[in-house]
Amino acid sequence: MMRSRCMSLAATALAVLLAGCAQLGGQPDPATSTGAADVPVFSPEAAATPMPCPADVLQQAPGTRCLSGRDSAGAFYLIALPAGWQPGQGDLVLHAHGGPSLGAPTLARTVEDLQRWAIMPRAGYAWAGSSFRQGGVAVRAAAEDTERLRQLFVQQVGAPRRTLLHGQSWGASVAAKAAETYTRDATGRRPYDAVLLTSGVLAGGSQAYQFRLDLRVVYQALCGNHPRPGEAAYPLWQGLPAGARMTQAELRSRVNDCLGLDQPAAQRTAEQRRKLDTLTQVIRIPASSVFSHLSWATWHFQDIAEHRSGGGSVFSNEGVRYTGSADDEALNAAVARYRADPAAVARFAADTDLTGRIPVPVLTVHGIDDPTAFVEMDDSFRRTMVAAGTAGHLVQTFTAHDTHSYLADPVYPALLDALQAWLSTGQAPTPQAVADRCEALAPRFGPGCRFQPGYRPPPLATRVPERTVGPK
Repeated sequence: MMRSRCMSLAATALAVLLAGCAQLGGQPDPATSTGAADVPVFSPEAAATPMPCPADVLQQAPGTRCLSGRDSAGAFYLIALPAGWQPGQGDLVLHAHGGPSLGAPTLARTVEDLQRWAIMPRAGYAWAGSSFRQGGVAVRAAAEDTERLRQLFVQQVGAPRRTLLHGQSWGASVAAKAAETYTRDATGRRPYDAVLLTSGVLAGGSQAYQFRLDLRVVYQALCGNHPRPGEAAYPLWQGLPAGARMTQAELRSRVNDCLGLDQPAAQRTAEQRRKLDTLTQVIRIPASSVFSHLSWATWHFQDIAEHRSGGGSVFSNEGVRYTGSADDEALNAAVARYRADPAAVARFAADTDLTGRIPVPVLTVHGIDDPTAFVEMDDSFRRTMVAAGTAGHLVQTFTAHDTHSYLADPVYPALLDALQAWLSTGQAPTPQAVADRCEALAPRFGPGCRFQPGYRPPPLATRVPERTVGPK
């Protein structure tokens, strides 16, 4: 009887231990696992080629070695190994880049990524990044390319002690998609130990880009030159008509004619100032980001319409009331209205939206005044993970930065240190602990932490009007 009771207690203790490991990615988590291996096994790749590391990377991390190649799917990749890095002892940051880029993949893209993220090898991490095999708004394909690169790294360099999956901007949705899709291999191991999402586009494609349709219709109501009178009319959710070509310079010329963006504010005409003020107040973006968002609402929308949605609209502004202009009634009467195609939305959402079923620790950071990916998207992501039952895997942090592509050097080692401690102790970090760690690292990595531990983002609907999808 006593032996039986002891065995029962031991079994209970083991179950508790395994449950704790599940929170850290060591064992399958019932809330996030189907019970079957979901990591594909890719064929061995051709050997990577040694290449000179970019000079600025070597300046930050002397002795770093670089390897590059093109994988069997057509994606270019770049690997950076800091001095002294050894398999089984060193850790890997597996990077998913932002954008997305359009057009054919290039090695130059991965070189630029490594230059931006040279802080990773400087902090002692191996770094690997893929160009992805295709341009365009294709999240699942990019997630697959990222996992392929992880396996290539293991085959050709060696298995790291830990793999930390990092997604930046649009790449944050790629990394989150990879983390929820590839949760364990045939041996039961997690491919990724933890996930870092920075400045993330995390509201899902079906919601994250709706405000860019708002930008297109309000811009057209004010400016009337994209398209111009006399040019072929098309629904603005298409970005451009199928097969149409326009250069960045041509679009910039149109925007400057209407808004005077390339001129000092004092040199803009009264009409240009009025229209620019209306646009920025209604869409709630700074003037400095108008052209970038309008570009994405041109060429990314064209990519979505031609290649991702089956030709239907994934965007809608039915029932949206635009406010903030001098005459909201006139503005709302002037803007074009579009209804989303439910089948197109479902197709696009299946590729770009997230389930939140991520079985390992996830740490995010976002500048509160990010002009490119609104900080409110982090509230959407939190709600997604709450709905998936994985909110305990998520810690979100925020900074006072008003930039998107890069915050500050000490921010990222602090976040990685927090993930490492979480994995080692099983205790999730607090935002205050991350802020404190950043300040502790500032003497080594420089200033710029600016964490705001008490900040919580409002819902995305407070910034981007909610809308209906498909027939009422």
